[in-house]
Amino acid sequence: MSTLTIRLPDDKHQRLRELARHRCMSINKLMEELATISITEFDAETRFRTLAARGSAKKGLALLDKLDEAFAAPAR
Repeated sequence: MSTLTIRLPDDKHQRLRELARHRCMSINKLMEELATISITEFDAETRFRTLAARGSAKKGLALLDKLDEAFAAPAR
């Protein structure tokens, strides 16, 4: 496991401390959680962009048209 030192303005540090206390966790655990969320969002965006680059705009728009038709159909 690595140790990371970061510099934050005092007011931001205080807010993070309050947030951690509110969630009943240490600042270390809070930062780990926030890092995990950020990495997960980055991975999802990267995967989406990779798949989008391989895809076809024409096929994508046709699929969206099918979804529009399905949701526009009256419920039974």
